[in-house]
Amino acid sequence: MIDNDSLKTSNRILVVSPAWVGDMVMAQTLYKVLRKRHPDTAIDVLAPPATLPLVSRMAEVSRGIRFDLAHGELGLGKRKMIGRSLKLNGYRKAIILPNSLKSALVPFHADIALRTGFRGEYRYGLINDMRMLNKRTLPRMIDRFASLGVEIGAKVPKLENPSLTVNEHKREKLIKKFNLSLEKPILAICPGAEFGDAKKWPENRYAKLADQAIERGMQVWIFGGPKDQDTAQNIRSLINMSTLEFCVDLTGKTSLLDVIDLLSLCAMVVSNDSGLMHIAAAVGCHTTVIYGSTSPEFTPPLTNKLEIVSLNLSCSPCFKRDCPLKHKACLVDLMPESLIPIIEAHCESP
Repeated sequence: MIDNDSLKTSNRILVVSPAWVGDMVMAQTLYKVLRKRHPDTAIDVLAPPATLPLVSRMAEVSRGIRFDLAHGELGLGKRKMIGRSLKLNGYRKAIILPNSLKSALVPFHADIALRTGFRGEYRYGLINDMRMLNKRTLPRMIDRFASLGVEIGAKVPKLENPSLTVNEHKREKLIKKFNLSLEKPILAICPGAEFGDAKKWPENRYAKLADQAIERGMQVWIFGGPKDQDTAQNIRSLINMSTLEFCVDLTGKTSLLDVIDLLSLCAMVVSNDSGLMHIAAAVGCHTTVIYGSTSPEFTPPLTNKLEIVSLNLSCSPCFKRDCPLKHKACLVDLMPESLIPIIEAHCESP
């Protein structure tokens, strides 16, 4: 992170971040644009507790500021109070990434002179540098984020992929804490999806994939939050008992920063379309993503080491939380065998 104290108080930008993990990772593309164009500017990021730790692994960010409101909470009084407290920082500009009206309230109450964002929910007055979104010229989320980092009509610099830093010292402690072995190459699987079931490849498919990887000399680490623990337990219950010792369940036991450090050890990652998918890409993992109800066109993992796996059925992408046709064929019919060539390419230790 940039040393915040070494920068002039009057030369600061405040970014109101997205609330989702994947969106927060993709927002680093904007921070890289800002750092390239304004190398002497402090970039402060206002973020909820769930995603705030991520900015500590983004070299371009000067400081993360905790935004302690529940997701979806209006909290007009709290937003006004937070805005007034930030007024002392003397920001010259704010960039508001979410499109909601409430997300623009803090910069308004902080009396920040220039407040940039897309039109969103009729935010006239709250946003005074209003941008109109052209989905054709800005097809991806990172294109939209980055465009807010330049003046209207200005050319956006060549975009750089997110790149989260790894703390090797903490990583060594995690290896000891969880008694992890590095003797076999690691296949990480991320079987959860906060958005909904329509993004989740079935557990028996993940179990079969894990069996195939272990048979080929790999070990498997399962990543996810507390909500993914049942999913991980179900996967482990379906794995062959003779190879179960090579499958480690880390769900609910690691913080986001722990996940960054441990994923950096993995030869490859197989994931649903999720926030952990973006973290895996940002630490340099070879990332294989299974798409069902969503599409890689808008929020793809930002890496050159990428495999997209999808059946491309006529009913997908539907972008629904649950399959509207009740069969989830886009994922149920996707067999683990189709991923075997990808696994075999990573069976040797890196």
